[in-house]
Amino acid sequence: MADDSTDKSANQTHTTLTDEYEKLRHSTDSKALSAYAHVPLPPKSDQAAYSRQTALLEAVAGNLYTPVEDRQYLAEVMPFPNVLVKLESDPEPCVRKAVAANKADKNWLVGLLAKDENQDVRTAALTNPRVSWKMRLEGAQDGNSSVEALKFLAQLGITIEKDANPILAAMVRHAVALNPTSPKDLVTSLLHDPDEMVQRAAHKRLDKGVTESVQTPLPVQSVPGHGKIGLRSYPHGFTPVHRPQ
Repeated sequence: MADDSTDKSANQTHTTLTDEYEKLRHSTDSKALSAYAHVPLPPKSDQAAYSRQTALLEAVAGNLYTPVEDRQYLAEVMPFPNVLVKLESDPEPCVRKAVAANKADKNWLVGLLAKDENQDVRTAALTNPRVSWKMRLEGAQDGNSSVEALKFLAQLGITIEKDANPILAAMVRHAVALNPTSPKDLVTSLLHDPDEMVQRAAHKRLDKGVTESVQTPLPVQSVPGHGKIGLRSYPHGFTPVHRPQ
């Protein structure tokens, strides 16, 4: 009998959670949804209540009747993958930008946002320390990357992430030097890069003209702990793949 009682209780709790999730997911009460977005989380020691609350916040995050500022708030402060995944596909760029900048992101989620159709979102993703080296390489070569992102990437292994893998960091800076979007002052600064490969790329860029594409891709290299990584030279005017809908 005790086992039957426990099963009934567990089933009732599950049903209640499902019902409440669906109620929040379909709610049109923006005021109530806004209030729920700011409800303090239970202590982690109360695992059941903590898990329940994070599940319900997922419903709030995915409901477009939740005010934009509250969805943005959740994107900024939530450490939970299920909530951040919901917000990654939000129609508002400011929400996706907040997800892209969240340092609790999984690197694959930041990678998706590094390909977003909005440049501000892509910039936030490329400057997030959680982004993968593969996405940094692609961002450094992308003719649609912002100058802000390129300046950040040009400092990897120098003033930013000084303990970064030197091969990977140099490859990214090399790509920045060859990117047709990189302004002249940025390319000129790379003439003094500690890596000779980057210096040569900057010289080629300046000799060719900073508005012209220089097709000098790096060969594929095997980087310890990262496998084979290489750079591609994109043609001028390259358009990145848009974020999946």
